[in-house]
Amino acid sequence: MFMLSSKLPGAAGDWTACEAEMSDRQVRVQFLGSGDAFGSGGRFQTCILVRGAATSCLIDCGTSSLIAMKRAGLDPNEIDVIVVSHLHGDHFGGIPFFILDAQLASRRTTPLSIAGPPGIRERVRAAMEILFPGSSDVKQRFTLSFTELVATSREQVGHIWVTAFPVIHFSGAPPYALRTEVEGRVIVYSGDTEWTESLIEAAENADLFICEAYFFDKAMKFHLDYRNLLSHRERFSCRRLLLTHMSEDILAQLEQVEIETANDGMVVTLQHMPNNE
Repeated sequence: MFMLSSKLPGAAGDWTACEAEMSDRQVRVQFLGSGDAFGSGGRFQTCILVRGAATSCLIDCGTSSLIAMKRAGLDPNEIDVIVVSHLHGDHFGGIPFFILDAQLASRRTTPLSIAGPPGIRERVRAAMEILFPGSSDVKQRFTLSFTELVATSREQVGHIWVTAFPVIHFSGAPPYALRTEVEGRVIVYSGDTEWTESLIEAAENADLFICEAYFFDKAMKFHLDYRNLLSHRERFSCRRLLLTHMSEDILAQLEQVEIETANDGMVVTLQHMPNNE
């Protein structure tokens, strides 16, 4: 475990020789699901695939994620890490199905690491028991491990590094924005939250900041609206900002949105950028 320092995780001075070599490779970010909890706009729930040379990880795994993966032609066995922002069904509810598919359909043999807020192991187990009684007691044919993320602590999970930043969203466990480092690139996801200053720190100098914008201009507790986010836009030092997790309200007004928006199937390719760019 590494405590967060004033030097950004993933900055050039922190890389090992191996990490520096990997930094020349592309990292692809694919939105398997860019929707909200209710399928607004016919979109799948949050599921963001980040693929590098040595790893493929999911940022959040909403209930519809296995369907989204298979519709995209993705083999679930390629995923070695799942990182969860908070414990609401549209962000972690796909994990029970993913585990059962790995055991019964995909015949997984490689390890799977799952990281998220404190209590994630117990919440996944409880969800499995509600959906498929007895399933949580079945011994998997693959190694399944859970990591509880500690706020502001930089943690290694499989081949990636994750730093969790506290945000404001009630889910029965600490909610996080996730700063994920994959082979020299930094992808940040806000999770669900109302405005909080921790988003500025989490997104600092990120290659890509994926941020929820649930409403267009309606203020709602525990969620961000586009107008509020736009008022802070100049404070973000990220190289690229994408909006996601949008309700019907903002989807109906996309022609007025001046920030780039994500959609299901969208792919973003992140190239290595020198520090002075």
